[in-house]
Amino acid sequence: MKQTKLLSSSIALISFLLILTISASAQMKQAKKPRLSLKAGVFQRIGIDTDINISYSRPGVKGRKIWGELVPYGLAEGTKESNGKPFPWRGGANECTTIDFSKDVTINGHKLSAGKYSIQFIPSKNEWTVIFNKNTKLWGSFEYDKKDDALRINVKPIEAPFREWLSYGFDDLAGTSCTAYLRWEKLKVPFKISTLD
Repeated sequence: MKQTKLLSSSIALISFLLILTISASAQMKQAKKPRLSLKAGVFQRIGIDTDINISYSRPGVKGRKIWGELVPYGLAEGTKESNGKPFPWRGGANECTTIDFSKDVTINGHKLSAGKYSIQFIPSKNEWTVIFNKNTKLWGSFEYDKKDDALRINVKPIEAPFREWLSYGFDDLAGTSCTAYLRWEKLKVPFKISTLD
């Protein structure tokens, strides 16, 4: 009799734990959904062994006005997340966009040491500031701090055919140099990267 009660209790406990595990697993599968702005990356080698990697998330236009509205001109207004401080645009979505150089390079003629940087942007209608910042752990640009800037350059945006999903890439491959770019909506923002060799 005791063995029958013990066996019944054990079966009930095992059944309960099994149901609980199946339920938790189903809830976890429902909670995991793909991000709206999917992660992406591009790679380019220039020179003999200078590698460039850009990692970013790809927002879509989705019928919105991008430049001057979704992405404001100048610094974005301070928010609760930025402790009220204005901040630049992260050049994508989700985590900050990063660029990694395996060797020292020049960006539009200005030297930048090998390493990994977040890319921040201050857009305007006629000229953009591209910022290479040492803090690569930012969520967006909310905690961006100018004191961590390694380099700032100014570039001219170029009109380009419509592109729904934000992307980065490389043009003008010339052996020891290339032009990296951000493209989104009807705009392309280029900057030249060259080896020091």
